[in-house]
Amino acid sequence: MIYRFKTILKPTVWGGNRLTEFKHMPAASEPMGESWEISAVEGMESVVADGPEAGLTLPQIIERHGTALLGDRVAATYGGKFPLLIKFIDARSDLSVQVHPDDEAARRLHGPEAMGKTEMWYVVDAAPGATLRAGLTEGSTRQAYLEVEGTAGLENMLSLYNVKPGDVFFLPAGRVHSIGAGCFIAEIQQTSDITYRIYDFGRPRQLHIAEAREAIDFDTILPDYRTAYDPADPSTPIVECPYFTTRHIHTSEPTVIAPAEGSFTVVMVLEGSATIDGVDAPAGTTLLISADHGPATVTPAGPAVRLLTANA
Repeated sequence: MIYRFKTILKPTVWGGNRLTEFKHMPAASEPMGESWEISAVEGMESVVADGPEAGLTLPQIIERHGTALLGDRVAATYGGKFPLLIKFIDARSDLSVQVHPDDEAARRLHGPEAMGKTEMWYVVDAAPGATLRAGLTEGSTRQAYLEVEGTAGLENMLSLYNVKPGDVFFLPAGRVHSIGAGCFIAEIQQTSDITYRIYDFGRPRQLHIAEAREAIDFDTILPDYRTAYDPADPSTPIVECPYFTTRHIHTSEPTVIAPAEGSFTVVMVLEGSATIDGVDAPAGTTLLISADHGPATVTPAGPAVRLLTANA
């Protein structure tokens, strides 16, 4: 089975107006920063948009179909819960400098059912001069961080990147980061909405200084946090971690998406248009392919189509 869900738009202080255009929706009356494409976060559960199960939530269709939808490995690992949260993000202005906890810290601080938040970004589009921050700079220490936490001085401790479409950043829990103005991003992450803001560029929103101290990974400092990959090689994952595996496909020919053993598949259409086993999928579409569906064929409807796939 292939599922399409109703879009959940989230207004934010830093959002823009590109999501509704990208998603072929009526213009919103206020800035929208996030489009939650597939979510099982409590209170923000995705609803099936069409087909015989239209109107049911993601947890409800999982209850109906169980391992046939999730896959036996995913169902066993996550106790029958959907483990990923899929988003598009439109940043008109800078997001806060923030960090997310790992599973252990999330459970310690938020209860035994909480999940940490490892995520990845794929830059769908970027305005001229757009930047983002990812990871502490070489030589950064916990003591140096404590001296600038909550202040603009923190910006100097973060690696700054000029970005372009196609850039990929992997953000394991504990890696400090901030999306900059002009970035339009596809985000794949664990099912968690736990964010600790450390610095908010002068905005008066609450910071989470104490929690961030417990979450930041001061040990993993890299010379470059941008992920290198071959955009012409769909067989090699662009990100592979314990929580998800993501691949990039850019094709002008019919292409088969092979399912991962024991898992569902998420497809995000980033550019162009296609049909996926007969389901129309223009740019901005996100689909969930159940584990029992088997291989799915992407047929470009124009010169080419670009998409991401993700499995748990």
